[in-house]
Amino acid sequence: MGYLKSGLIAMSVCAMVGTTAYAEELDPIPSRVPGAERAAAKALKNPHPKTPENIAKGKAIFEGKGTCFNCHGVSGKGDGPAGAILNPTPRNFTNPKFHKNRTDGEMMWVIKNGSKGPNGTGGPTAMVPLVPAAITEDDAWYVILYERSFEGK
Repeated sequence: MGYLKSGLIAMSVCAMVGTTAYAEELDPIPSRVPGAERAAAKALKNPHPKTPENIAKGKAIFEGKGTCFNCHGVSGKGDGPAGAILNPTPRNFTNPKFHKNRTDGEMMWVIKNGSKGPNGTGGPTAMVPLVPAAITEDDAWYVILYERSFEGK
């Protein structure tokens, strides 16, 4: 049901989007994890090794049931069809500054909890919790491997 609901929401948002200009992405350096939870999030490690097979699994989830592409785009630049109406724009996963400053555990925290913005207290973003509404925690670890593959593209 969660997949169907998120798919319908994404389709509705996409239908509203034309050739709208994209807003500015939030600074990729501040963490989106609240300070009190940051150490625990940073300590989380991805249980899946970075292999071509696991990255392909992440891509299938990113472009499929996770519906990540609707906001982040198939290019990972935050240029998905729904991203055009979001301010700030979705995370740009091609930005090396983002990857240098984020652990996999912090990325998992955001996928599980959504994002309120920098340091977990800033202005809201449109990132909503996806675990367990649309994907499993295991799925999210694969997605993180795929999101990391965008770096520098």
